[in-house]
Amino acid sequence: MKRFSLNVIVLALVTMAVFTYSCRNPMGQQPIKEAPTQGNIRISVDESFQLLFDTQLYTFQSLYENARITPAYKPEADVISDFMNDSVRTVVLTRDLTQQEKNYLLARNFIPRTTKVAHDALALIVNPMNKDTILLESQFADILKGKITTWKQLNSASPDKSINVVFDNNKSGNVRYFRDKFSLSGNFPANCFAVNSNQEVMNYVKNNPSALGIVSVNWISDEHDSITVGFLKSVKVVEIGNANTAYCKPYQGYIAEGSYPFCRDVYMITRETFSGLGKGFIAFVAGDQGQRIVRRSGLVPATMPLRLIEVHRD
Repeated sequence: MKRFSLNVIVLALVTMAVFTYSCRNPMGQQPIKEAPTQGNIRISVDESFQLLFDTQLYTFQSLYENARITPAYKPEADVISDFMNDSVRTVVLTRDLTQQEKNYLLARNFIPRTTKVAHDALALIVNPMNKDTILLESQFADILKGKITTWKQLNSASPDKSINVVFDNNKSGNVRYFRDKFSLSGNFPANCFAVNSNQEVMNYVKNNPSALGIVSVNWISDEHDSITVGFLKSVKVVEIGNANTAYCKPYQGYIAEGSYPFCRDVYMITRETFSGLGKGFIAFVAGDQGQRIVRRSGLVPATMPLRLIEVHRD
């Protein structure tokens, strides 16, 4: 009788323990405490760098199986909005925060930390049927100012057709970059418009002989990526020159030495107040392995040297 009572008590204690554990964690797994290499977070990334950060995230999460980072690829303005309204703690942008944005965060006891992780550039692309594959920087500025509107104005042998300039998104960093660079205000000319992504720009240019598209180099620079390889078969990259440099395409070497005129930097910014997964991922991208991925993608690493080989043109 005593043995039976003891068995009942033991069974009751075991059942209670299992029930308590199940209520605390219904999936049967211990919750993962967030740290630099583990946890579950969301980040917002400028859509221009989807190809690069898909690879960075895949590699990082393969190395750290308890890390789960869900990216949202968006135009620059939406990435900034996510960061400022507490939707995410870590973002990827082509500009640092403004002083006003920093002050807003500081007033709420957040100290944003910015890390430069790559050097990027904006490429101009045209349809394969278009024979105008060189432009002066000043000519492109005049196109955006509405002073040049047809291909014939650039080359008397070209057809008298409108230059249809296509951006990735009205809220993108690509649009903001050229507004800042050429001190543009107000609306772009009627022959300039935006679609929804860099990928849509590539598709539009592929199907429209009079188009002039603007995309991040990341979408055309990674020769190991099947998407990039496919796009490069259907568009041509324009060479850009100015009074100080020869015409050149946005290759790594020209971006690194500053010969290509439309260069910019890539930043990762976090507002984490502790050593969380966002900081861990930034450290990875800025570290040796992450920078090797940057270099392999065709962009220029920001924290490791890039070996340049001089090639003389005939």
